[in-house]
Amino acid sequence: MAHGTPAETPRAATREEMSAAKVPMAYRDSCAHLLIPLNRCRQETWYLPWKCEDERHGYEKCQYAEFKLRVAKMDELRAAKGGARSN
Repeated sequence: MAHGTPAETPRAATREEMSAAKVPMAYRDSCAHLLIPLNRCRQETWYLPWKCEDERHGYEKCQYAEFKLRVAKMDELRAAKGGARSN
């Protein structure tokens, strides 16, 4: 799969794929499709920190985008409640 092509759309990993890759439950989110190849690369390269940088960057970027979506949703919910916090 060529990077940067418009037809390339990331798809979420299925439960079966995550289970086969032994992804811990806490990491089974919309970025798991990037975590699976990252973990495979890490295992193949003995977790050397300078290896798998592209995979790690892609996964961390996805995690950050998900975080930003959660923050935006929380801000939206807070605005709907007139600024009141839930905790």
